[in-house]
Amino acid sequence: MLETKKTVLFDINKILHKLDISNKQKVADFGCGNFGFFVFPLARLVGREGKVYAVDILKKALEEIKTQAKTFNLPQVETVWSDLEILKSTKIETSSLDSVVLINFLNQITNRSIPLQEASRLIKTGGKILIVDWQNTDSPIAQIIKKRVEPKELKQECARLGLRVEEEFEAGPYHFGIILKKL
Repeated sequence: MLETKKTVLFDINKILHKLDISNKQKVADFGCGNFGFFVFPLARLVGREGKVYAVDILKKALEEIKTQAKTFNLPQVETVWSDLEILKSTKIETSSLDSVVLINFLNQITNRSIPLQEASRLIKTGGKILIVDWQNTDSPIAQIIKKRVEPKELKQECARLGLRVEEEFEAGPYHFGIILKKL
């Protein structure tokens, strides 16, 4: 569980369970950050024959993920530098992924359509995209949130991209979750 001063933000394993990730799958974590909160649990789910791409624009974050992966003997973790606000900038083969996760990422950017298009480009038909982001309510660390994501607008954009909402859920007391499927 991810906690801040005894406040549980969300249960990572419970959220990932919704994707039905299994051994040998290929998954990307867009905007993975320094700590790999989702990267390393994903690595355990896909196993040594799977692949987890830790994708970020911050090279220092990717170096930290790479160091941790080596320390914990997780060769299935691969770092990928990408500006996710530029379409086709992610050096992962098109239609090669089973899933992409975007956790507390979309609130940090202006044009949310581009990373969604990029995720859609990278997943196979039938692949899934998991989005978890801040609800439009007060939270213990609300001051760092640049712009809240409105689920209604997000779902409309996803429909335009050929992504179907498979499930909506409360991802914690301050987060919403959406699972999309590529048609």
